[in-house]
Amino acid sequence: MISAVPANEASREDLQAVFGERGDPHRCQCQYFKTTGSGWAKGPVEERAAALYAQTRCGDPGAPATIGLVAYLDGEPAGWCAVEPRAAYRRLRTARVPWAGRDEDRDDPGVWAVTCFVTRAGFRRMGVSGALARAAVGFARDRGAAAVEGYPMVVEPGADVPWPAELYVGTVGIFAAAGFVEVSRPTQRRAVMRVDFGVSSRP
Repeated sequence: MISAVPANEASREDLQAVFGERGDPHRCQCQYFKTTGSGWAKGPVEERAAALYAQTRCGDPGAPATIGLVAYLDGEPAGWCAVEPRAAYRRLRTARVPWAGRDEDRDDPGVWAVTCFVTRAGFRRMGVSGALARAAVGFARDRGAAAVEGYPMVVEPGADVPWPAELYVGTVGIFAAAGFVEVSRPTQRRAVMRVDFGVSSRP
């Protein structure tokens, strides 16, 4: 059984078990979208891990705020999903995705974004990302979001993915199964998918 908890309810050890000891998730520590520029990963991994701990407040169930979700499969840490207000992701502000073809207020605090999934080695193809996408909807709604959106890869059924690491943003199928609806296609390979909660994010 897969369950998902707010990241502050997970321990540092569980969170790092998901990110592993090598590979892109370990190097990134989910800091790519939180930064700008090309040199974001030049410093030690420990610095980015410390930033992630500060953002998630992992190991502090009483923290007033957190970002992201940690998934457990039969009690074992199995996955991570980054979700918080869209304006918190500095790199999104100047990216083609998600803005091409849209007239959106980039500073709207009511719109949240799901930017990254990590599935722990040994737990892939077990539905972890799908469970996290579904949980992200409730996570954002319960914290006052007016909408939550994601920017998944467009993957045709049966098609090969030349660089599987690109799937860290999720796939259209994962988001669609969680109730997201496509609102734009900024590139041939990327979609913007969204759930609106029917509340105003501005006074």
